[in-house]
Amino acid sequence: MRFWKWVFAGLVCAALVVEIGHGEQARTERISGSAGDVLDDDPVGRLKVFVYELPSKYNKKILQKDPRCLNHMFAAEIYMHRFLLSSPVRTLNPEEADWFYTPVYTTCDLTPNGLPLPFKSPRMMRSAIQLISSNWPYWNRTEGADHFFVVPHDFAACFHYQEEKAIERGILPLLQRATLVQTFGQRNHVCLKEGSITVPPYAPPQKMQTHLIPEKTPRSIFVYFRGLFYDVGNDPEGGYYARGARAAVWENFKDNPLFDISTEHPTTYYEDMQRAVFCLCPLGWAPWSPRLVEAVIFGCIPVIIADDIVLPFADAIPWEEIGVFIDEKDVPDLDTILTSIPPELILRKQRLLANPSMKQAMLFPQPAEPGDAFHQVLNGLARKLPHDPSVYLKPGQKILNWTAGPVGDLKPW
Repeated sequence: MRFWKWVFAGLVCAALVVEIGHGEQARTERISGSAGDVLDDDPVGRLKVFVYELPSKYNKKILQKDPRCLNHMFAAEIYMHRFLLSSPVRTLNPEEADWFYTPVYTTCDLTPNGLPLPFKSPRMMRSAIQLISSNWPYWNRTEGADHFFVVPHDFAACFHYQEEKAIERGILPLLQRATLVQTFGQRNHVCLKEGSITVPPYAPPQKMQTHLIPEKTPRSIFVYFRGLFYDVGNDPEGGYYARGARAAVWENFKDNPLFDISTEHPTTYYEDMQRAVFCLCPLGWAPWSPRLVEAVIFGCIPVIIADDIVLPFADAIPWEEIGVFIDEKDVPDLDTILTSIPPELILRKQRLLANPSMKQAMLFPQPAEPGDAFHQVLNGLARKLPHDPSVYLKPGQKILNWTAGPVGDLKPW
């Protein structure tokens, strides 16, 4: 234990040096490379979006029933709708539209504890698609290939919160040709279709803004994490919750003074993140955890523990340059890996994280601001243009099977 105390003391001093160096040098570093160069792109003039006007039962009335939907991590579907209604890229003439957007709030059926229930979502989405295909000609021209949908639930358009069930269900058949904007992102997974746009979860910008502390505050915590390590109700042994990554962190480092980890969520949570050099993001299988957003906003280097992860706006945010990626099998060596990172590399990651463009891209502010997550979604859609001529169907041609999927999904909504 004495050895670890000395190591810990040395690393805290190193963290202080990092912070001093951070203050003396330029506070930000230019974001360059294959990803960062496009963060400041302006989508206006590069695409036009037609927003379907649906009956309020698909969106506004659902929100009126439970306003808590405005604050949970999947609220992007609501704010994206509001943003598009007043966005310069919106067109009222569908004939000139590049993309078509259907505003359906599929994650706003909440339990008393505030957890979204996705069981009605397939029927709701199916009903909305039937409506737009019956009242407008644009869906039928491509069977949705020039349409996008925001589906920010755990496993997106698979519409289930348990992975086994989600895989069994697969993506709703009627969405097989559409572009999906979703928080779930794992390569080679049935719930992530090619061409999807992975976005960060919603984290209330104003709430985080109120917890900002002075920039020169020393980063005296080496590794920080707050959250569950075990899903006691469903997975008490930690075998599949976050694919075992969180359980492994706890078992290996609960007594290690380098690691400030706990299930307790203190009132100083946001302030503590700003005092930490590294923040653990044991995502397991999806980047929808707000911890990833919080780490970027507060300049805490995200330690991403998730194999095959597809991170938010991966074609715009240079995650490899700002974060540390740990294979799930290497969690027991986490202390050795992090203490081996050269101080100059830590400094560079901190300077990149200090770039305002990086933080802006992770947030859905109201009102919208240039470079924010709303604009990154539009930039992602613009980069998919022009549509390949093959997406337009020939007269009488049909690809989608309207009767595919579980029998329960075919019931009227």
